[in-house]
Amino acid sequence: MEDTYHRPDQKTLQALKDMANKLRIDSIESTNTAGSGHPSSCCSMAEIMSVLFFHTMRYKVSEPRDVSSDRFILSKGHAAPILYAAWAEAGHEKFPVSELGKLRTFGSDLEGHPTPRLDFVDFATGSLGQGLSCACGMAYTGKYFDKASYRVFCVIGDAEAAEGSVWEAMNFASHYKLDNLCAIFDVNRLGQSDPTMLEHDFDTYKKRTEAFGWNTLVIDGHDVEAVCKAFYEAKTTKDRPTAILAKTYKGKGVEGVEDLENYHGKALGDKGKAAVEKLKEGLSDDKHNLGPQPVVDDAPAVDLSPGTIKLSEPPSYKIGDKVAVRKAYANGLIKLGKTCDRVIALDGDTKNSTYSLDYRKAFPGRHIECFVAEQNMVGVAMGCAARGRAITFTSTFAAFFTRTFDHLRMAAVSQTSANFCGSHCGVSIGVDGPSQMALEDIGMFRSIPNCVVFYPSDAVSCERAVELAANYKDMTFIRATRGNTPVVYKNDEQFEIGKAKIVRESDKDSVLVIGAGVTLIEAIEAAKELEKEDIKIRIMDLFTMKPIDKEAIIQHAKACGGKILTVEDHYPEGGLGEAVIAVVAKEKGVIVETLAVREIPRSGPGDVLLDQYGIGARTIVKTVKSM
Repeated sequence: MEDTYHRPDQKTLQALKDMANKLRIDSIESTNTAGSGHPSSCCSMAEIMSVLFFHTMRYKVSEPRDVSSDRFILSKGHAAPILYAAWAEAGHEKFPVSELGKLRTFGSDLEGHPTPRLDFVDFATGSLGQGLSCACGMAYTGKYFDKASYRVFCVIGDAEAAEGSVWEAMNFASHYKLDNLCAIFDVNRLGQSDPTMLEHDFDTYKKRTEAFGWNTLVIDGHDVEAVCKAFYEAKTTKDRPTAILAKTYKGKGVEGVEDLENYHGKALGDKGKAAVEKLKEGLSDDKHNLGPQPVVDDAPAVDLSPGTIKLSEPPSYKIGDKVAVRKAYANGLIKLGKTCDRVIALDGDTKNSTYSLDYRKAFPGRHIECFVAEQNMVGVAMGCAARGRAITFTSTFAAFFTRTFDHLRMAAVSQTSANFCGSHCGVSIGVDGPSQMALEDIGMFRSIPNCVVFYPSDAVSCERAVELAANYKDMTFIRATRGNTPVVYKNDEQFEIGKAKIVRESDKDSVLVIGAGVTLIEAIEAAKELEKEDIKIRIMDLFTMKPIDKEAIIQHAKACGGKILTVEDHYPEGGLGEAVIAVVAKEKGVIVETLAVREIPRSGPGDVLLDQYGIGARTIVKTVKSM
């Protein structure tokens, strides 16, 4: 231990008790004014918040996202009112206590659950079980990249501890010895509709957290001195994260509500008003000097401004050479890594397939193995990227991102800049079978707000997609083909987000064929066959599925007599075809035929499956003739 624990003096302890009750009062009053909210869930954690924000944490009220300040994540996002109250009581200029009455009103950033519209919120929470993963990413960054003094605190509800992603995060944190991370479990015994699975069975909680390798402390969560001591012990514990299991009571301090069911998610009305009067009577008259502890300004300066991250050298391929797009993804990452030491790759034990292993070999300290725990991996990536500390690229099989959809949609609400790459997409992967074939991923990522969806068709376009993704302010997804495909573009070809490419055209084109990835190559082969019969087609490579190049599609469709054929290695729902149909829906004289995978596929050689499921060159030829 660095030194011995010094118990706070009686005046400080009383001030912390008073602050806890002020936070209760603020939470009850703001939710009563709003007519909704979760005051009972706030009341159980009042002492925890008081000690954290007014005795333990080092942070700057004037600069909530200061890079050297301690981080706080409220995983149980429904307790947002007490988070808002803590910052208001700490002196946040934009949100004084008088502003708390605007909770849940349209136009106020004090929303029902926290979002980064608030400068003191790093991640949107409220979909439960996700906060600890983000905290892990922040703690990993603090310990291994920033090598700074800041610590990371995450408050987790006992009900959300049933989520598997919480235990994925606990596994990760202990494996990487994140001793700068402290998880506080607010064990208030009651869930939304019933008591929680373990209620107040602290023996079981302790066995579980210790089995996951955490330093575990069981405390009375309403005893401010016990809370103070627990945070001190967490700070002085080395090589292990700390889990504080706080025994609390939902609705603490509210007569007729405390530790009773059926008060989740409800304003407390008259019972709340009575509790506020009683709590105010119990406040001492002493002035207090509570506030954040001073920050140790030792996090290094990092500049990741959009437009500044470049490939160290341009792509270097020969047209016609066969290169796997997933391999080009790694090549692009390595080139970025040569120019920026804050490019971080993450993977879920598929790095020898996604080729992120190549990046780890080039830059061993900049690759995070997240193991087979994809939900946690998404949160860790968000945590690493937060506050502009890193540019993250997270890879796995595209199919496995589907299990993380909730985390990805929350990542969008969190305004993350994290980048994701999914390999092994579509039936073209071949014999591994349908469990490994991503056939829903384009639709999934297209549905996520502000997310750019790249679908590079060759090695050159993939390297440029990686570069563009690194400089984009919001989330991106890169769909990377597994098999070797021919290089289509010259090394000096320029690419832009939302701009399509025409890879084959003439003034006699009768159909505009739009492909992507492997189906672009099939379309090129089909064009060669059709040309033998003097049928010419124009071939478009969208490059980005979202945003889609509406102007180019309409322009080239009209140049081809208003006929479009889309071909995709994806189910029809949410994919390339539907995206194109939406673009031309109001255009007169334009018709669209779509080729897509229309049934659950089975194992087989990739070229056989492309043909079998109607997205290969043979079917393209047949369909163009019918059009």
